[in-house]
Amino acid sequence: MGNWGGTAVAHATVAELREFAAEAGCGVDGDEDLGGGWSAVQYPDQPDGAAAALARRTGAPVLTVAYLDSDVGFVEAATFAGGHWKALLNRVTAEGYEIPVDRFPVEAALEGALDWSAAAGLTADPDAIRAALTGSAAFAEELTDQLLGALGIPAAAPGEART
Repeated sequence: MGNWGGTAVAHATVAELREFAAEAGCGVDGDEDLGGGWSAVQYPDQPDGAAAALARRTGAPVLTVAYLDSDVGFVEAATFAGGHWKALLNRVTAEGYEIPVDRFPVEAALEGALDWSAAAGLTADPDAIRAALTGSAAFAEELTDQLLGALGIPAAAPGEART
């Protein structure tokens, strides 16, 4: 059985992100210090608007991914200033679920991702972001790790797999 929960990533300590996620309605299952001041929490259920709520609470850019049985990832990212973008991970698999992939245009997501990364003070790799947004993997979590690295999240940099 795959993952039906989600992940939130933010520039905050693990303790802060756990607290903020709980306040946003996410029941936290686990957490991870990604390094460089970035943390991730995992949760069984993601309420609508979690990225924006967490961005307001942390005062920093936040990225969330909700998983559909580890097959598909629904990315939502927000900045404290109100920037927002969405993306879909594992597009070919999503089509098998009859998810309308055209509602998640790659170019718009790429532009939003680059703006998000810049707002976070990170250095993004546009080609690697595109590869994550258009790629396929056995598990959507693999594409999440690829996307985080492409956005410049330190512990998720290319070649440094997260555990």
